Amino acid sequence: MTNYIISAKDLSKIYEVGPSMVRAVESCSLEIPRGQMVSIVGHSGSGKTTLLSLLGGLVKPTSGRVFLDGTNIWALSDKDLSRLRNRKIGFAFQFASLIPTLNSVDNVRLPAAIGGKPPSPQRVLELLEMMGLEDRAHSYPAMLSGGEQRRVALARTLVNEPEIILADEPTGDLDEDIEADILEIFKKINAGGTTIVIVSHSWAVASQAQRTLRMRRGHLSEEEE
Repeated sequence: MTNYIISAKDLSKIYEVGPSMVRAVESCSLEIPRGQMVSIVGHSGSGKTTLLSLLGGLVKPTSGRVFLDGTNIWALSDKDLSRLRNRKIGFAFQFASLIPTLNSVDNVRLPAAIGGKPPSPQRVLELLEMMGLEDRAHSYPAMLSGGEQRRVALARTLVNEPEIILADEPTGDLDEDIEADILEIFKKINAGGTTIVIVSHSWAVASQAQRTLRMRRGHLSEEEE
């Protein structure tokens, strides 16, 4: 078993925009050890979100390879890639995107239900309790604050017990206190052995990780300590 749970080799993504070619990610390589918390920081348009999508199997690269736990994900069929994502990866995005007609419990259990292995009610309640939302278990999204919605979404991210969490601006648009709460939750999850990659434009957020990478115009570099 490889010590690197994420490994990318010469990864590039080029988009055709009319007559122009936009090089969103260009010749990026990285290796992330199992259990590490990594941040990727960069300005809007630097390519960091595209890179995260490539690593998570959401966007197919123009060239290069991505290995998750030793598996070349872009050599898999669509069905097998979808199964791998559901089993190994939890995605946390800037917007909670909760289903408005489902309460917190049902929103949290949704990815597991889609994967065919619904979690026990106790597991869902434990996740909501971890987020400080035990008293909001039966509330609908419209009844929750923005910070509470984000924490329900994070509980949903964890329901399948993913080995990897890929987070894209997970604290964007939140005030400083709620941002601090979310980052502490990420640290607690990481301390349990989960590998976490956080994309952010904020150096304050990026500095919370054990290691910081920087995206500039599609190129990835290691930040010096």
